Amino acid sequence: MDLASSPGAPVRAAAPGRVAYAGTVAGRGVLTLEVSRSGRPPLRTTYEPVRAAVREGQRVTAGQQVATLQRGPFHCRAPCLHWGLRRGRAYLDPLTLLPQSMRGGGPSRLLPVFGLPVPTGGRPAPGHQHTRAAAQESRATPMAAALTGAVALTAAAVWAVGRLSAGRPESSTGRASGWLRRGPGQRRFGADGGSRNSRGGGHHKR
Repeated sequence: MDLASSPGAPVRAAAPGRVAYAGTVAGRGVLTLEVSRSGRPPLRTTYEPVRAAVREGQRVTAGQQVATLQRGPFHCRAPCLHWGLRRGRAYLDPLTLLPQSMRGGGPSRLLPVFGLPVPTGGRPAPGHQHTRAAAQESRATPMAAALTGAVALTAAAVWAVGRLSAGRPESSTGRASGWLRRGPGQRRFGADGGSRNSRGGGHHKR
């Protein structure tokens, strides 16, 4: 568990016990306390990064200052105290060491992580239903836009074909009769290769 704090802040023992370790691990000051009368293997609380104010083997009481928070390095974005609880190799919730009145009225919970694929198979937990719905909605939006564009292109193509089909009878009639329409004063050529003057009405062979 990470607790927001500031360098130099006092660190106090969460429960009575004995100092099991006070030293440096991977460049960070670490303090481990073995909780009194906690069974076998005993509970151990860890605090880091700290500068220990007690020595190994020393007995401490709950609430006693045992260290101060170092100036890093921190694994949080802001200065924080990492507080852990273990029994053997099993990691436990350190809040269980506190009285019920100090636990904030609820259990620990994990914050949501965005950007990870939604798990498949099985019934999703209530907390994941909103995430899955949001992911499906985000995938459906580009698909809907693509379908809308395809429908628009199809409609435009049908409209264009209809326009071309509407203009064909006039041109096809002219080709079938062998005449091409021309403006006033221009010649019209027939299928036999002759030409007629639209004004004089004469017929000339090429």
